[in-house]
Amino acid sequence: MSLPLDTPQSIANTLGYLQHYLQELTERQHVSESNINSTLAALTAQLQQLTQLVANPSPPAVPNTPPPPVPSPLVSPPPALPVRQTRPKLSCLPDFNEEYHNSCTFLNSCSLYIRLALEQFHNKQERILWALTFFKGGHAAKWSENVFRQEADTGVFPIQTWKDFEQQFWLHFFPANVEVDAINALEGTSYHQGNRMVDDYLNSFQALVFDIGYMDPWTLVVKFQRGLRLGIQNQIATMPYEQPADTDPDAWYRAARRIDQAHLANEAFQSVSRSVPFTSLKTVSV
Repeated sequence: MSLPLDTPQSIANTLGYLQHYLQELTERQHVSESNINSTLAALTAQLQQLTQLVANPSPPAVPNTPPPPVPSPLVSPPPALPVRQTRPKLSCLPDFNEEYHNSCTFLNSCSLYIRLALEQFHNKQERILWALTFFKGGHAAKWSENVFRQEADTGVFPIQTWKDFEQQFWLHFFPANVEVDAINALEGTSYHQGNRMVDDYLNSFQALVFDIGYMDPWTLVVKFQRGLRLGIQNQIATMPYEQPADTDPDAWYRAARRIDQAHLANEAFQSVSRSVPFTSLKTVSV
């Protein structure tokens, strides 16, 4: 569109800008209409496809699953190897004699061995026969021979259980008046320590106390102190500290053992010192 020749330049510029902007909007409109038409065409095509699928539904696809595995035959695991249990080596019992204190030790040793090696004995009679193998001298051997003689005469072994064996053992090899003998020993001087070590004296003293059944702490201390060597008695009685009470026998036992061990250590030191020759030292003048 042409403008009159007398149109001011500013108005002409404005009109030119407006014409250019109008042309640009027109082009944008054409592009938008084209995009809308393309989108409508695509939506129309998809709608038609959905309509056909609804009218003629196809069967669902069957998944291609593999056949189930055939179970393999059950195989039992190999038997487990037996676990070999290790046990402490048991010492053989010494031959039995009929001394009283040896009787206690022997019977206790038999009971302990049977408890630790019970599987070695197939029945109760084997335990008794095993114990009789140690009866090899003196009155013990004669008593064992008498047991087997009774079996030969009657056809029946006279001792049926281990309890019966213990009862017969107590009857024949333990003194009848154990308590009286122990009381007489503690009233005399035969139980005193003498030249023995404190450990040996303490073991024999406690055995006598067990036979009597002494329980009073003061009585135990008096009897134990009376039997100690005089030197050990005096050392305990004059201890400046930690002196054991007259009603604490265990404290007296510990103190006596401690002093006895100190004496033994000192004697060993003195013997070594005497065996080392003395060498005189010469003064060297510089």
